[in-house]
Amino acid sequence: MSDEHGPRFLIVGAGPAGTSAATTAAALGAQVTLVEDSVVGGAAHLWDCIPSKTMVASSIRMQAIIGAENLGIVPAQARVDLARLSERVARISEDLSAKQVALLESQDVEIVRGRGRFTGLHEAVVETEDGIRRLDFDVALISTGSRPRAPEWAGVDGERILTTRHAYSLDVVPEHMVVVGSGVTGVEMTHIFASLGARVSLLVSRQQVLPHKDPEVAAVLEEDFLERGVQLLKGARAVAIRRDGDEVTVEIQDGRTVRGSHALLAIGAVPNTDGLGLEELGVETDGGFVVVDEFQRTSVPHVYAAGDVTGQMLLSSVATVQGRKLARHALGHPETPMDYTKVAQAIFTEPEIASVGLEEATAAAEGRKVRITKVPFAANPRSLIHGSVRGFAKVISDPAAGVVLGGTIVGHRASELIGILALAVQAKVKTHTLTETLMVHPSLSESLADAAE
Repeated sequence: MSDEHGPRFLIVGAGPAGTSAATTAAALGAQVTLVEDSVVGGAAHLWDCIPSKTMVASSIRMQAIIGAENLGIVPAQARVDLARLSERVARISEDLSAKQVALLESQDVEIVRGRGRFTGLHEAVVETEDGIRRLDFDVALISTGSRPRAPEWAGVDGERILTTRHAYSLDVVPEHMVVVGSGVTGVEMTHIFASLGARVSLLVSRQQVLPHKDPEVAAVLEEDFLERGVQLLKGARAVAIRRDGDEVTVEIQDGRTVRGSHALLAIGAVPNTDGLGLEELGVETDGGFVVVDEFQRTSVPHVYAAGDVTGQMLLSSVATVQGRKLARHALGHPETPMDYTKVAQAIFTEPEIASVGLEEATAAAEGRKVRITKVPFAANPRSLIHGSVRGFAKVISDPAAGVVLGGTIVGHRASELIGILALAVQAKVKTHTLTETLMVHPSLSESLADAAE
């Protein structure tokens, strides 16, 4: 350690929150012990986020081949080798985890493999392969993440009835995938399997996909799904899934049924707090999620929590920043609370959907007076060149001060473009500054300058 007499910082859970807290705390002189019983880098990150985006990359290329004739290219016959794709998914995740371990070890962070459990206000035990190990600490962080929700009525078996974590190791493309849940994960899974050639039915519990997004955003994605042949079943809340050999039947609350070769659940996440000893420690929870204040402190002042286990915006980027900030705060360094209103978010479908700051629906619900300007990508030269014209760029600003308050982008590479608006929101940039910024021509970013005009 850089200072062997530094405070003892115990971290249970090596996801994005835990690893960023570990590296920050180690740099500040703490003696850091990181406990992990699964994968360093985070199961939710390396078994959900990275695999899904890896599969999205392949699905986008598959669709590009299929649509190549529109660009004057006669494509060769292409097929998906899902077994090889699954191997690539695993290889990327393993490589990222190995690099994370190397970084932590280079900073003298001790990694203890096993299941951690708190046994007192300043002590914990870890069940390792070599037996029980006891650890004392001055400060602790709970960052054990989450897992896909799999209720008993679903009958998940990992073969035909799946959670997202089973979806990345399939050997062949399902004949007919029934996706249950139309939130972020559900629409990403729908996009992936439809692009890879599966027939897909999507159960939408309300009247639009992405129920918490603007109807205008949902409409663009629904249009794309319908063009791909996706069956949208609206007002469809699943209540049971049965397997009969190589076929599954999903029962809907109103009596409808949908049959397919596979069913995939995308209905939320469950925090990994079971068996951690939180009750004995006196840490307050709500629905299983750990309750924290603006500095990520739990009801026990020297115990912090971050990442999915808190239920605060289940995003790897959020967890990473939470970990960095809380480590500084826990070790007595000045730190500001995290501003969740300025977090950029993206949905990796095609078209991609990304947003930051104030959204139109929120402004309307709050009765705020805002200026909303929008430019369709159909008017953007680069979009026309690439044949990706679906979607738009929308900028929301303060009509009096002219400051950018937020924005939404629906279109090709929206996840990259949103960074421009995220910086504008963070720095309180005025719309005229964005308009006067000379973007590359032709480029998709020109639409942001046009939208701010």
